[in-house]
Amino acid sequence: MRIFALLTAVVLLAACSSNSLFSDTFDSRVNVGACPPAGSLYQASRIVDLDGGSEVYGNIAYTGEIVDVRLFCRYAGTNPVHAEIEVDFAFGKGPKGTERQHEFTYWVAVTRRSGKVLNKAYFSVQADFSDGPVTGRSQLIQRIIIPRADESISAANFEVLVGFDLTEEQLQFNKDGHRFRLNAGQ
Repeated sequence: MRIFALLTAVVLLAACSSNSLFSDTFDSRVNVGACPPAGSLYQASRIVDLDGGSEVYGNIAYTGEIVDVRLFCRYAGTNPVHAEIEVDFAFGKGPKGTERQHEFTYWVAVTRRSGKVLNKAYFSVQADFSDGPVTGRSQLIQRIIIPRADESISAANFEVLVGFDLTEEQLQFNKDGHRFRLNAGQ
């Protein structure tokens, strides 16, 4: 028992002494408020690429869905909010999909809670269908910086939203509640 206590004390002392190595890069102060909420807009969380005139299963080339969005943030004092998000995607290749890989474009927007877009950036994610017609992927977006007017402004006053870059037809398809899932009924 004495040996365990001694080892624990040595480990704790080593941990305390090593904190000075990170003092310039890590702010140990607690966030002054909550992180901004993050998620995907329902009407932009799915994409269906149709190759043909009608909205039938046989005309599906590729599908994509934003499955989950997680945000991590850090801010203290008068510093801006530094955030990163991790986005989980699910992809499908339909009967008209001919390539083993397909690129999907999506956007990340920082908004005020009132809905006003403060900044929007576009990204792409590559789906690899080498192992079959259904696949998934996670992507990390770092260096999201949300300026605050002063230290009294909480990050909870902002939102971070994610969505696919859709054509007008794809957006209307989603608004009308249409949906295809490649593994439905299996």
